[in-house]
Amino acid sequence: MSVMEIGRRCVARSFRPRTGATLAVLLILFLIAAATALTVGAAGIPLSRLPAALLLHDAQGNAPALRDQMVLWSIRLPRIVTAAIVGALLAAAGTLMQGLFRNPLADPALVGVASGGALAAALSIVLLDQLLGSQLRFLQDHLLPIAAFGGSLATTVLLYRIASRAGRTSIALFLLAGIAIAAIANAGIGVLVFLADDRQLRDITFWMMGSLSGASWAKASSCALVLAIALLVFVKVARHLDLLVLGESEAFHTGVDVERLKLLSIVLVSSMTGVAVSICGVIGFVGIVVPHLLRLVIGPSHRLLLPASACLGAAMLVAADTVARTIVAPAEMPIGILTAAIGAPFFLALLLRQRKLVGL
Repeated sequence: MSVMEIGRRCVARSFRPRTGATLAVLLILFLIAAATALTVGAAGIPLSRLPAALLLHDAQGNAPALRDQMVLWSIRLPRIVTAAIVGALLAAAGTLMQGLFRNPLADPALVGVASGGALAAALSIVLLDQLLGSQLRFLQDHLLPIAAFGGSLATTVLLYRIASRAGRTSIALFLLAGIAIAAIANAGIGVLVFLADDRQLRDITFWMMGSLSGASWAKASSCALVLAIALLVFVKVARHLDLLVLGESEAFHTGVDVERLKLLSIVLVSSMTGVAVSICGVIGFVGIVVPHLLRLVIGPSHRLLLPASACLGAAMLVAADTVARTIVAPAEMPIGILTAAIGAPFFLALLLRQRKLVGL
């Protein structure tokens, strides 16, 4: 039997008959999370007033309906859309990175990609604020996403160069180097915190803890473009990632350009993580929790796992943001704290499970 035939059979085995039902359930979960988020908040909107708030009914002369419309379209809907897109980006980026390095522990936040973007964002907050001055401070909103993307890209490329030699990538070295780079990035952020003034310190704290309080339609549209491009690229790389499970040499003999696949995946992971960090700061563990939950249900096929991860990531972050802005109302809990509180125990349970599998 040829290597190509083995690859095709492995990919075929990854499909399960309940996949379509699973995707439908994920979509329903997202719709439920979004509908709940629409009605829950400091300014609650009952279901009976939701059609008027969504402009489905004429609200002329109806003061409560006008207030609901303003809250919904100016604050709540942009936040829900942004949360959904960021959750989809983070979950899909984690799935892509795990498939690329064939390791369930790979995650953009865990290995320092998000920390690199946060360091670049903190540098832009402190340095650009001094260079631009108060007159040109509005440019910072446009330069900050570029800086975050550049920091995530530089971190990912550095990790890839450290872990790769003679066309082979060491997964253990990649993860260990990622932890070290994350520590270096956090140290750099600490230095910037020490040098920052009060306003800059608040901005840096926002990036470190993660929050969707600054969501807007403009930010949602910018990250929606990246998500749309990513979904198109997923169609191209999903089958190649399935074949990569066999090993780099075997995937190469089935016709996969392994180095090109690595480069494309690295740029994609960097762009998705960088945009997410630039919008809402560092939100960890979404990219490691979502893929693991889905692999238990729909299997490892990336042609299904990537879109399913995006859908579940969107639902999860919308639900987490709803809890974050209501659990300590009228204050707001940073969403990064909530995802870490849920994701860290899951990650620890995963490590313990891996230990049992290898007999330690």
